[in-house]
Parts: sequence; structure tokens; C-alpha cells
Amino acid sequence: MLLSMTGFGEARLQDPRWTIQVEVRTVNNRHFKLTARISDEFATMEGALEQMVRERVRRGTVQASLRVDRPRRPQDYRLNLVALTSYRDQLRGIQGPCGDGQAASIEIAALLGLPGVVEEVRSTSEAPAEDWPEVARVVERALAALEESRAQEGRAMADELSALGCSIGEHLGRIAERAPAVVQAYHRRITERVQALVAEQGVRVEPENLIREVAILADRSDISEEIVRLRAHLAQYAAILDEPESSGRRLEFLVQEMGREINTIGAKSNDVEISRSVVDVKALLEKIRELVQNVE
Repeated sequence: MLLSMTGFGEARLQDPRWTIQVEVRTVNNRHFKLTARISDEFATMEGALEQMVRERVRRGTVQASLRVDRPRRPQDYRLNLVALTSYRDQLRGIQGPCGDGQAASIEIAALLGLPGVVEEVRSTSEAPAEDWPEVARVVERALAALEESRAQEGRAMADELSALGCSIGEHLGRIAERAPAVVQAYHRRITERVQALVAEQGVRVEPENLIREVAILADRSDISEEIVRLRAHLAQYAAILDEPESSGRRLEFLVQEMGREINTIGAKSNDVEISRSVVDVKALLEKIRELVQNVE
């Protein structure tokens, strides 16, 4: 089963204790690369998060976001008395002594909005490793959703790759049918030329010399081995698409090998019809190559 390197998964848990939100995105990359954004209190668990991701993703760029928010409590806020006193004393020094209690009250109310007077104290876990198993369950759900997303796209890619492989097989069948006719056509052309030369110049050409010339061309333009190897590559290609494990790297290598074989066929066969099929196969291989770049 092919897996796409592009996917998205998310999961969320909310209860009176906290809210946990996990998002995981993947895009194609020849190697594994993880970029993680984690709430400060669980920053020390980044290694555990990476291990979980690696169990699901073998290559590709992964962007993981883990956010943990806890409900606000009265003890999460406090006054910074040092800052408050400093602001008050400085203002009194500017305004002069004030004995009016109401004015002093207004002064304190105004001070509360100044920077640093009210401090926010976030409640965090004192032992993130102890809380991690519960957080990890949410991460696992997000990774499962990611895997399903990648598998769904992988199935669509497998269908398209299979269809492209069948098209290459059809073109290869036409090339194999045409190959014997290439030698026959060359034999006919060279015979006609020799007969014309004999008629014009009165020279004599031994039949064995003519046969030897045709045999040399037949050997140089023989593409039977390339056809056999390309057929073998196509069979392996179809088998990889049906394997339970995604094998993008093997498909990349196999496409390169098929490209070499079809290039050799095009170079060795001096025939218009075969050249047309070769061009079509190259176009199909390019489409396969683009798709395979996104297969894990």
C-alpha cells in the first residue's frame, strides 16, 4: 500500500483539567525532517514526540504542533508590589503630597494598567513526564488521522501509477511487434539500392556480402534484450504497487532503470514508429517520476 508524503491529522482533548490540541502536517522530502512547536511545559518531551512521529513517518518534512492550555485560576494572577510601589512613589514625587484618600484610590486604579503591575502566572506541570502518557494518547490519535489521510491519497496515486504502467506496457508491446520489421525493412532497402547500383554501374555484389551487411545492422539494432528487461521492470513495478509496505525509493530507482532501457531502445532502433512509441513512453515515465516523488 502506497503512502503519500502529503497529509494532515489533528486531535483534541478538553476536560476540566486542560485542553490538548495536536496538529501534524507532512509534505514531501527525500529525508525525514521534523519541526515541532510544543507548549513550554512539555518542551522536554520533544524527543518522545519525535520518536512517536518516526514510528509513523519514515521520510518527509513533518510539522507538528502540540498545545496544552489549562483553565485560569485566581492564583494565576498576582500584583507585583515592587512595581506598584515604584510607580506610586514616582507619581507622588511629581504631583506632590496628596492627603485626599479618594485621589489616592484613583491613583492606585490607574496604576493597575501599567506594565508589570499585574503579573500572569501560568499553571504548568511540575512533572511533565508523568503527564506525558495522557498527552501522548492525543498525539497518537492525530498521527492515526495523518496516516489515514496519507493512505487515502496513496490509494489514488497507486491507481494512477498502475494505469500509467499499463500504458507503458501497451507501447512496449507495439515496439516488440515492430522490431522484426525494422530489420526486414532495412534488408529490403539495401537490396533495392544494390540492385540500382548494379544496373547503373554494372558492378557485381556477392549475396554473402549483402547478408553480412544486413546481419551487422540486425545486431546493432537488436532491442530484444532491452524489451525483456523493460518488461521485467514493469512486472516489478506492478508488484511494488501491490506490496503492503510503501516503497517510494524503490520506485524512484526502478523508474530510472526503465528510463535507461527506453533510451537505449530509441538510440538503437532507427525506425519512425518505434521512435514515436519511445517518445510516448518517456512522457509516461515523466508523469510517474513526478508522482513517485510524493510517495513515502
